[in-house]
Amino acid sequence: MLALLHTSPVHVPVFDALRDADAPGLPLRHLVRPELLAGARESGPEGVAGEVAEALGEAVRAGARAVLCTCSTLGSVAEAAGPTAGLPVLRVDRPMAAAAVAHGPRIAVLAALESTLTPTEELIAEEAHRAGRPARVRHVLVAGAWERFEAGDRAGYLAAVADAARRERDGGRADVLVLAQASMAPVAERCAAGGSGGNEVPVLASPRSGLRAAARLAGE
Repeated sequence: MLALLHTSPVHVPVFDALRDADAPGLPLRHLVRPELLAGARESGPEGVAGEVAEALGEAVRAGARAVLCTCSTLGSVAEAAGPTAGLPVLRVDRPMAAAAVAHGPRIAVLAALESTLTPTEELIAEEAHRAGRPARVRHVLVAGAWERFEAGDRAGYLAAVADAARRERDGGRADVLVLAQASMAPVAERCAAGGSGGNEVPVLASPRSGLRAAARLAGE
């Protein structure tokens, strides 16, 4: 069984659908803890490390063989707590970061939440070091997007992120675009559908690659 640690309930049906498509039969247990993100925004990810560890303990007691943390802000804290909890923990954006580094050194990170920027940049630097490749990260904070997400305006949220992604592509300053929040994933699909040629800058999202990697950790 794979446990998923979320900070928003919107991720539950997304990952259920990905499981059905890519890992049918894999049991999932969703742990939804929005208060962890609120605490991390106020005091930093380390400020909620104890609460994250408690959530991982709940996953262990439920019989999980691995945990996927779908919150980019909390990913590093969750992974660090894995050895103590006694099971592998993967942050959802790690496979995406590895793929971004492979595409080229100029990486633009689009985020709706400022607290995600530093953890994502640190993750990309870690994967670049692991791969022996250069990486230059540029941040793009999508103004007003998170407020729309919190208000339940998912269409407006995705439209704002998609507009920012198109501007970055048109600017020609990046080899690859990275969507920092898992909730942004539909934007990657829109950009792929709207591409007009083989030279389009790829737009990467984390849910599918993250779930596939976590399913392997869970032994499925």
